[in-house]
Amino acid sequence: MFRIFITALLFIGVSIHSYGQITAYQVFYGVTISEPQQIILREWQQNNQQMYLLLNPYTLETSTRQLPLNAIQKESWNEIENLFQHTPYIKALHQEKGRDSNLQDAGIQRTDTTERGFSLTIDLCPSSKPLARSFFEQLITAFEPEEKPIPITITITGIWIQKHMQDLAYLKNLVNKGELDITWVNHSYHHYYSPSKPLPVNFLLAPNTKISDEVLLNEQYMLENGLTPSIFFRFPGLISDKAIFDQVLAFGLLPIGSDAWLAKKQQPKQGSLVLVHANGNEPVGLQDFIQMIKQKSNLIRKKAWLIYELPTSIVNFEGR
Repeated sequence: MFRIFITALLFIGVSIHSYGQITAYQVFYGVTISEPQQIILREWQQNNQQMYLLLNPYTLETSTRQLPLNAIQKESWNEIENLFQHTPYIKALHQEKGRDSNLQDAGIQRTDTTERGFSLTIDLCPSSKPLARSFFEQLITAFEPEEKPIPITITITGIWIQKHMQDLAYLKNLVNKGELDITWVNHSYHHYYSPSKPLPVNFLLAPNTKISDEVLLNEQYMLENGLTPSIFFRFPGLISDKAIFDQVLAFGLLPIGSDAWLAKKQQPKQGSLVLVHANGNEPVGLQDFIQMIKQKSNLIRKKAWLIYELPTSIVNFEGR
């Protein structure tokens, strides 16, 4: 069984939140005993309870649950793949193994091409600037009441969370009010970047980067702040190599890219994973998106051009 333990060093700078500080956070592979069976990916201690991160392999939805030992069964990863080989999750994981060689934009870039719309992914990389709240307000105005809540994907870093607690509370409030349905994606904890370094030694490819720290510490910090990590991972800068791509796969995660990074003038197609940044560092992409939805307003009203939930889109794509 593949286990990775986070050392005490990783907890420096992590404060205690109302959700309870997490200890002994680690990879744990198993299945639930009760039907419908779910895959167990992580375990940890929180508020004196043994907690687990569960994945529904048919819907790609994740959840957290306190479970007694007699409700779970440890399994090897090979056995899990065999047990769930016909599910959308394992099919998607096998597809990902053929996408691991690109330096730029490896991972899922597009899903169900029959969709009359796209999946919106919003990156929150480390930034000293405030969240672009007006973007979310314009998004809600544009797509409601045709879509409510609006399904969006937010990829988030631990450093952004640390510096933007009020902005995070704002986003969570939009979820609580039923305005947004957010799929939270791990975007690494530190999101290292140097403008002076070439891509092969930048972002997560920088020397001495520990992928286990970037993945697991960020998951833990998300959980401590009331966010349930999804099954997806987005590489900082969309930069990876085969070695770290395969390491992320070994955590059971599905890397996502984008074929429509709006700030780079890439135009969305049916089923695209559209990419914008709402961290204040890339206003041109947000402006292009707002202009695009204004032009598509009639189609939105007719429900002929919509935002699709990422997990559902991938399930539909794998089921074709």
